[in-house]
Amino acid sequence: MPPGQAASEPEFTVYLPSGEETCDQDAEWCVVETPEDRRRIRFHDYDEIYTVPGLYEHLFYSELKCDSPRTVASLIDDVIDSRQMDPADITALDVGAGNGMVAEQLAEIGVGSVVGVDILPEAGEAAARDRPGVYDDYRVVDLTHVSEADDEFFASAGFNCMTSVAALGFGDIPPRAFAQAYNYVEDKGLLAFTIKENFVTDSDPTGFNLLIRKMFDEGVLNEPLVEHRYRHRLAVSGDPLYYLAYVAEKVSDVPADWVAAA
Repeated sequence: MPPGQAASEPEFTVYLPSGEETCDQDAEWCVVETPEDRRRIRFHDYDEIYTVPGLYEHLFYSELKCDSPRTVASLIDDVIDSRQMDPADITALDVGAGNGMVAEQLAEIGVGSVVGVDILPEAGEAAARDRPGVYDDYRVVDLTHVSEADDEFFASAGFNCMTSVAALGFGDIPPRAFAQAYNYVEDKGLLAFTIKENFVTDSDPTGFNLLIRKMFDEGVLNEPLVEHRYRHRLAVSGDPLYYLAYVAEKVSDVPADWVAAA
């Protein structure tokens, strides 16, 4: 299945607001018409988007030209190649997994095993529906309140890579959840993530700037192996939305008091 293409042709029509109707990225929306109804959906209401087969791909990849999964997989591939690693030896934890776009790209570069985690049941259902088989396991878990069973599973999975693509900021994944997931990765494992460029500035309201900066400054993460600015997608206005992609090597866990405070 080509990247960004749903398993079957869906029955819906998407109406985007005119380019003059600009709004913040967090408030962008569209109108979706299906045989059953017509409704306005905010882009970050992923639970609603995932319930309509093919809508996520059509909206973000066909209409708005999202390139984040391909970009991150390519950067990971470059790092793996430069280190003469076998991608089949990579066991990745895909955080904010959604319906499997990132896992699909990781499979393309030969990653051996991918486990998905997302807080939304609709995401897990969409991944099973749209991309069956790309995940070796998929857990619907709130990473700020992990059950004992899920904690044991993640801690024993042997992750040597973690990805979080276009999922940070806007409140979708809080810093505490990110830190919790990171701690399931083995030391010397790879961390690959993307974040909107203004969320790593001093004015960042989400808390990620402070956490990521502290992880680098305190040696929890090595200095980035890759730092890459790229066009994540187009805004509804047609303007480019720029993100930063990082690949770095884990040195040690985020301390427990950092996790609690994040």
